[in-house]
Amino acid sequence: MNILIVVGARPNFMKVAPIIAAIKQHDQRVSVGFADLYQGPVETIQHILVHTGQHYDDLMSGAFFRDLSLPKPNAYLGVGSGSHATQTAEIMKTFEQVLLTEKPDVVLLVGDVNSTLACALVTAKISFDSAGSRPLIVHVEAGLRSFDRSMPEEINRILTDQVSDLLFVTEESALQNLRNEGVSPTKIHFVGNTMIDSLLAFKEKAEASTILDKLKLRVRGRNNDGCKSIRPYALLTLHRPSNVDNRDVFLNILAGLEELATNCPVIFPVHPRTQRRIRKFGFEFRSGVNARKRKGNARGSGNCRDGIILTHPLGYLDFLCLMKHATLVVTDSGGIQEETTCLGIPCVTVRDNTERPVTIEKGTNIIAGTDAERIKDAVRRQTERKSADRRLPEKWDGQAATRIVAALIQVHHEKSLPRQALVA
Repeated sequence: MNILIVVGARPNFMKVAPIIAAIKQHDQRVSVGFADLYQGPVETIQHILVHTGQHYDDLMSGAFFRDLSLPKPNAYLGVGSGSHATQTAEIMKTFEQVLLTEKPDVVLLVGDVNSTLACALVTAKISFDSAGSRPLIVHVEAGLRSFDRSMPEEINRILTDQVSDLLFVTEESALQNLRNEGVSPTKIHFVGNTMIDSLLAFKEKAEASTILDKLKLRVRGRNNDGCKSIRPYALLTLHRPSNVDNRDVFLNILAGLEELATNCPVIFPVHPRTQRRIRKFGFEFRSGVNARKRKGNARGSGNCRDGIILTHPLGYLDFLCLMKHATLVVTDSGGIQEETTCLGIPCVTVRDNTERPVTIEKGTNIIAGTDAERIKDAVRRQTERKSADRRLPEKWDGQAATRIVAALIQVHHEKSLPRQALVA
């Protein structure tokens, strides 16, 4: 079986790393003579990794590949940034040529970025022969819904699910959403969360990161016994256009963090898009490692003791280390809502909705919106929590990728022809 795996942006990398590892583990078992658990011929799985280049610099891409031990992509499309239409169209044009060259049995897509939708549409419409055969389209992290169609990611999720042949879901709400949309139950597999697979696999390795020392967050205790403790700090991430492209909304979020940033450092690894907006709006913060305080901080951090401290985008292990030891995380990221739930770290989401309700129902997440007072209230509630009263969501056990590979093998064995004929 030949599987073509597509990545384009940072969240994709964490989701495919355990799948590639599970494929390699399967192949190792086959090579030493262990039969798999499924009827039919025992075969290896060849995988091809395609990087669209949606996140294209070293800090946004290369560092994650190294940290996650991902192999070098077999194909790099290099599409770069652009409007949604421009980026999606460029991916579609270049990906079509890859498909026609490789002719895989399966195209595996993850998440909700433009690369996901673009490659799904190309695969759904391609024809390898006169019979109209094409690869099986597999969507990992299917069925998540914010019910907010102003979000580009929501459009990507809905359309990708509609053209996919197999849908792997991470939580119960996604399962129910797909059922409500009339998706055939035979297409849906509840497997768990591959992003959590990565977190569980790498969280101990992340302890070797030196990021806490670089940011002076690890300090000597008062008893001078040589031991160091970690000072309380919060972690902030912002990247959504709805939050950072509008100056007033951005300022409201910063104002909501005023009390928090007065009481402890708020570490802010800055997405390139967010960095451009900070410069455009004239915001100033402390920045980087060994930084000195700069005058004229943005409103919302002006009278803070430690304030908001900017860093460049971090690699996976550095960021995981920071998140693991944070007192609180404030974010607009979907994946970070899941990771904080797994780690038991209180999370405040500065959005009006979430496509991951399990992080609220069973996890450590609160939805605060972008109103300053609501954010302040959510921060107080989260910092005053006596303990992380949460349960890990079902199947968030580090085995999601293994279930995905097992399901793909089973489906492949059950079909005499793995490629799906297009319906006229």
